Amino acid sequence: MAVVTLLGIAQDGGRPQPGCTRACCQGLTEQDYRSPVSLGIKTNNGTTLLIEATRDLGRQLRMMNNPSIDHLFITHAHLGHVDGLGLFGRETMSARNIKLHCSPSMYSLIERTPAWNQLLLQNVLEFGSFPRIEIDGIIVEFIQVPHRAELSDMHAIILRGENKSLLFLPDHDTWDETLEAHSCNTIRDFLNKYDIDIALLDGTFWSGGELQGRDMSVVPHPTVEESLDRLGPKESEDSEILFIHLNHTNPLYDTESEQYKRLNESGWSIGEEGQQFKI
Repeated sequence: MAVVTLLGIAQDGGRPQPGCTRACCQGLTEQDYRSPVSLGIKTNNGTTLLIEATRDLGRQLRMMNNPSIDHLFITHAHLGHVDGLGLFGRETMSARNIKLHCSPSMYSLIERTPAWNQLLLQNVLEFGSFPRIEIDGIIVEFIQVPHRAELSDMHAIILRGENKSLLFLPDHDTWDETLEAHSCNTIRDFLNKYDIDIALLDGTFWSGGELQGRDMSVVPHPTVEESLDRLGPKESEDSEILFIHLNHTNPLYDTESEQYKRLNESGWSIGEEGQQFKI
């Protein structure tokens, strides 16, 4: 049975976010810090898979109690998901022959970015299979979802183990677009279509207006509030849903907040760093 470890639950900027002087990032202790989203997977045979390459790679590898990676999966090119790629190179880990699994769009960007292209030329990374990969009995599937594509397209990732399946969907623009793209009417339809037992869903913002003085339409994400309205209370046959990729402004970090209480009362939850799922 493979073990999946949630290595980060924060949006790309982490928590606290650099440059933030608001109350949400003040007075935090080290126990309050959160890394950008990432998953680590250890197979029955000891093969190690990593989803996303964040700047907190060192901390996240320690959380896995593992110094090296065999396979790396990247969902898309936005900052927090790729800004740790260079840490695999000569200046730090000096890794070799890590299988890189990503879309052709993402791979093309790596080839065209000089610092990342060096990782290919130095055999740090080598292109692996896409969009379906089987490793030690674990099946990994990429499914495309609508999200800002200035640099690359975006794919959610499904992990299928011998007992359970897990969906990693940290980013997408809107539920309407995602559901339409997959010919579904509801979130439950979407999860049922792909036979998902555990869903880690985009929870970037609780509601609109969190980014004071900024137009939130330039960073579109479905809000947790909207997702809860669409879902309603958890039912006995539902998938387990946990929200991840929380922006530093998200009130769900505060377990005493009304928003956290509403989420808890609905039967859903947020992911926790270090949380493990046996699939």
